[in-house]
Amino acid sequence: MTAKPTVNVSSSGSSTALRGPAKLEVKDFDLFYGSFQALKKVSMQVTERRITALIGPSGCGKSTLLRAMNRMNDLIPSVRTTGEIVLDGKNIYAPATDVEALRKRVGMVFQRPNPFPLSVFDNVAYGPRAHGLRNRAGLRDVVEKSLRSVDLWDTLKDDLDDDALTLSGEQQQRLCIARLVAVEPEVLLMDEPCSALDPIATMKVEELMQKLVEQYTIVIVTHNMQQAARVSQDTGFMLLGDLVEFGLTERIFTRPTEKKTEDYISGRYG
Repeated sequence: MTAKPTVNVSSSGSSTALRGPAKLEVKDFDLFYGSFQALKKVSMQVTERRITALIGPSGCGKSTLLRAMNRMNDLIPSVRTTGEIVLDGKNIYAPATDVEALRKRVGMVFQRPNPFPLSVFDNVAYGPRAHGLRNRAGLRDVVEKSLRSVDLWDTLKDDLDDDALTLSGEQQQRLCIARLVAVEPEVLLMDEPCSALDPIATMKVEELMQKLVEQYTIVIVTHNMQQAARVSQDTGFMLLGDLVEFGLTERIFTRPTEKKTEDYISGRYG
């Protein structure tokens, strides 16, 4: 029997058939910073092993939504939420959720590279060690596999004891992705991962995303609409805490159904 495609529903009520099952589902999700509502009844689906981009002007809520997907916002005392975010059928905001285990499954790559002030080897081995792997040979295997996954092994295999802070910006960002991959996540959340990189380094990281999506589900926040168009299969446009429109990237950029989306894409504001 042929499986039915996942259906993604935008906040405007329109739907688009997408390939594959949903990995994450956001359902009527609200988020407040104290009395300020940063996210308003957001509903969307993130399809497994695809790249989903979140676009919109500064302050629209896209990074807040990204961080909600692994509960990073919990670290802010004034935050409260309603609604659900469902990972493989289970609400990650349920009281019994193991948040540490969640963040192992749904990892975050930040706007600026943030390697630890440790060696290249110890950066990548940090997560596996924290989860109980102590065997040196086992750690070396993980480090090699992780660095190969981000195309750094051949470059750094003879310099594993060097300080990670001496690497170029692009290499540092790749190293941070390798550090995340080392704990075997299922979803990679990327918060403007190329904003601190030059155009050539950006191209290399975008090429890496296309490689990683063969194994991982990726959600990226970007101010760069050209980047969203290049790397993603699905795109959500956010404005003032609302998910205005969500669907296939090609449609969002060529045939948006909402005037607000069209105005943003065409550069009338943003």
